Order: sequence, then structure tokens, then C-alpha cells
Amino acid sequence: MPRAKQRTPELRDHVLNVAVATLAHDGITGFTTRRVAQQAQTSTPAVYELFGDKAGLVREIFFEGFRLLRRHLDQLRESSDRRADLTGVFEVFRRFARENPVLAELMFSRPFADFDPGPAERMAGDAVREFIVARVGRCTAAGVLRGADTDIAHVLVALAQGLAAQEGAGWLGTSPESRDRRWALAIQAVLDGLT
Repeated sequence: MPRAKQRTPELRDHVLNVAVATLAHDGITGFTTRRVAQQAQTSTPAVYELFGDKAGLVREIFFEGFRLLRRHLDQLRESSDRRADLTGVFEVFRRFARENPVLAELMFSRPFADFDPGPAERMAGDAVREFIVARVGRCTAAGVLRGADTDIAHVLVALAQGLAAQEGAGWLGTSPESRDRRWALAIQAVLDGLT
């Protein structure tokens, strides 16, 4: 009788979930394949067999981050206020970055020297990008904003990434009110400039 397969899709999903949690708990500097294997109660060779190497594991966490962000965005509903709907995208982005700071750093800052995102990794963000471009497109179609949808989306995402990094580093203010005010000021100022 053949031995039961031990490297199952279920084990892969479990290790990936543990890896995301380990990254969040231990940070970039404390993240090792051995630590993930210990936390997942499996062996380091099993992790390597499932993901190839540490860079392969980091790559899957990167993909998972964009899938998670898209799931959050998919919870947004459309209303008749297109500008408010677009602003809501960046509220979700901010909340995601605050709840998952190390994951957001991995997705947007490339902190691992042995992980260099290529075309497949850049495509991981396509679902998020397409969602944001569509929300911008609703605004340009209605005359709420003026400009090329993709250009506007890139500017807004870059702004949100910068604000999230500043907030995460403690540079955006010392009180929740001041941080909220500065996020709102930045987003509204850019949107006002595009009307």
C-alpha cells in the first residue's frame, strides 16, 4: 500500500497562514523558514518542498497580501456619491496597512534582499489596481475628476502608501485625530486638484 501524501494542499495553506502570522509577529528580521516550520508544526524540508525556498515562501505571502487586500476592497459597495466611494477605497487601504503593517511593508517596500518581485509578482497587484482604476473611472465618467484613470489611480495609491508608511513610523501625528485629519487633508487636496 503506498504511503499517504504528506505535502498536501491543506498543509500548504496551513503553512502559508502560519507564515503570514509569523511575519506579523516576528517582523522582517525575525522571519525565518525554520521559525515558520516550527510554528506550523512541520519540518523545514517540508516548507522547502512546498515553496521551493525562503524567497518562494515570501513570494506566496506577497500574493496572499494582495488577495487579502482585494477581499477587503470587495466589501465596499457603490453609492451615488462617486467621490465618497473613491475615498472609501483609501480608508480600506489605511485600515489594511494599520492592521497588517509588516505585510503591507512586504507588499509595497520589498524589505527582503532575497525576494525581487518579477512580472508575476507585479501582476498580483492587478486585481487591486483594477478595482481602484474602476473607482477612479466612475469619477472621471461622471465629471467628478479629470484626467487619465490609470494615472490618477497611480498617484492616489502612491499617496496612500506614503501616508501609511508615515503613519506606521509614527511621523504623521501623535493623536488619532491629527492622523485622521492629515489623511483626510491629503486625499481631499489631491482629489480637489483633479476636479
